[in-house]
Amino acid sequence: MSVSTKVLTFAGKTEKMRTIVVGAGAAGCFAAIELKRLCPHMEVVLLEKSSKPLAKVAITGGGRCNLTNSFAQVKSLEQVYPRGHRLMKRHFHRFSHRDTYEWFEREGVSLITQEDQCVFPLSQDAMEIVGTLTRLIRQHGINLYTHSKVNSISHEGNGYRVETADRTFLADHVLISIGGQPSEAGFSLLKTIPLKMEPSRPSLFSFCIEDTQLRTLMGIVVTHAKVSLTGTKAKGEGPLLITHWGVSGPAVLRLSSVAAKEFAERDYQGDISIRWVQDEEEDLRNYLRDTCLRHAEKKLSTIHPEALHSRLWEHLIARASLQDDLRWKAMTDKDIHRLTNVLTNDVYRMTGKNRFKEEFVTCGGVALSNLHAETLEAKEHPGLFFAGEATDVDAVTGGFNLQAAWTMGYVAAHGIAARQGDIQ
Repeated sequence: MSVSTKVLTFAGKTEKMRTIVVGAGAAGCFAAIELKRLCPHMEVVLLEKSSKPLAKVAITGGGRCNLTNSFAQVKSLEQVYPRGHRLMKRHFHRFSHRDTYEWFEREGVSLITQEDQCVFPLSQDAMEIVGTLTRLIRQHGINLYTHSKVNSISHEGNGYRVETADRTFLADHVLISIGGQPSEAGFSLLKTIPLKMEPSRPSLFSFCIEDTQLRTLMGIVVTHAKVSLTGTKAKGEGPLLITHWGVSGPAVLRLSSVAAKEFAERDYQGDISIRWVQDEEEDLRNYLRDTCLRHAEKKLSTIHPEALHSRLWEHLIARASLQDDLRWKAMTDKDIHRLTNVLTNDVYRMTGKNRFKEEFVTCGGVALSNLHAETLEAKEHPGLFFAGEATDVDAVTGGFNLQAAWTMGYVAAHGIAARQGDIQ
């Protein structure tokens, strides 16, 4: 295919078929590779608006690429996929985390599962994943165009017309797998194709907290905390990191994902409750009473739950309106009640959000009601497919978003191939 050609005609019945993949992220690249393997005769074109493909994959997991999860600690997919869990459950029967593991190892990528069940390349280098996928794109003869932002997609005969700034592609199938922040404005490329959209909102972010005393504890980590948005049932559990702007870490990121829509509706303002310890309230009260007896002459600040840093403990004592030089023997039942309440329901005012490093995920996109669940093809627009963040599917942190990308890319590729009769 000549780069200088202005109009690239789409295949007629006597010519080979063409599929345009819009967005060279994880879902788009994976789908393109799978489709070319299923349909070697098909021309597959990848269009990417930025200067290189898989830019987000290169930075995920802090540059190490958390490409999936073992799911060993996942009791229900709703835990990790706040939106789209039913669809993912269906598709994991076709391409699961185990299939992802085997797929990459077949391509020469050794993987390792951490204690937290996150799966990384053994090299701890995201560029190994990027390099593997780009090698396969070249190897399979997939045409990749960078700096090719798609301006519009419209029906053309039995296929589609795809317009960029300097090229017009005509294709039999289009797979849209744009990532980043696919807002309604981002989908202006589909202005002539009616689809129901779910509003796009940030999904993984940390919380800005106005409490200056808490922020002085920046760098302290609580290994197991529970964070909730007051007035809702939404919660996130796991490690919590205190930062110079508020709080972050897996517990916070999980809550931001689960309650993404509620946070947006509140303009990222509201009360956040932190449970600093795992103990049940009665067990905690018994621990405090026992400490009053066993360490009666010691100061409050010198004895604290093992899970809490001493500086955080002093902060929580003050939150309970207690003096850190108070002797344990002087603690009253009322004091124990106040301290227990702070340890299990410490409420702070959230004043905004911060993006999590360079990684971000959005909820929203094309409503799943538009799509055939088995193939990810638009019900009212034959030949138009969607995968990844372009759809209203997203997950908590831990490799689950990339797993959704691999799975949906696989399903969409097979949907296109089945439409051509290449597979059943």
